[in-house]
Amino acid sequence: MRLRNKPWAKDKLEQYPQYVITSPQLLKGEWNNAFELKQPLHIEIGTERGRFITEMAKANPHVNYLGIELQPSVIVTALERVIEADVTNLKLLNANAADVTEYFAKGEVDRVYLNFSDPWPKKRHEKRRLTYKTFLKQYEDILIDQGEIHFKTDNQGLFEYSLTSFSEYGLLLKWVSLDLHNSDFEGNIMTEYEEKFSNKGNRIYRSEVKYR
Repeated sequence: MRLRNKPWAKDKLEQYPQYVITSPQLLKGEWNNAFELKQPLHIEIGTERGRFITEMAKANPHVNYLGIELQPSVIVTALERVIEADVTNLKLLNANAADVTEYFAKGEVDRVYLNFSDPWPKKRHEKRRLTYKTFLKQYEDILIDQGEIHFKTDNQGLFEYSLTSFSEYGLLLKWVSLDLHNSDFEGNIMTEYEEKFSNKGNRIYRSEVKYR
């Protein structure tokens, strides 16, 4: 997908410090101070345009949410959603997800969401997949004991690879669906990509895994 550059995006992000975290390193070990209430923290890595994380925050006021997205021209759309939602348990972070251990201390995060991550289908790009073992190690380093990863994709190859990666790392598989939208799962909140791919007839795959 071609990304339309928005040269004004960074300036707009800086105009809303109440919603956008600009210096995450300063909050390492102190993330509760970024929110009004001390609550469990769930992060979405690759939050894209913010539909999922915003709706999750509205539906679950007892949880704090942080959406992480690298591209300013993308996350600025998420910012517009957050402003409209006007909730206190949601923040955004314009940063590289490869550096999460620089932003969070051990046990600061209760759950990680990976939604429709880039599949990086070529073997030589395996290390870039967000379910590769080095990323799983980073998530383990910031999650609480027995913290969870919730993963969704429409890419069968990535899903199969990820289940193998989870298993080889020693994660416990709690729940899996090979066709989410025709399952008995309740309360599913779709991402923009999920709606797009589902409307094309693509199956949606979902899993929940837990560190031991």
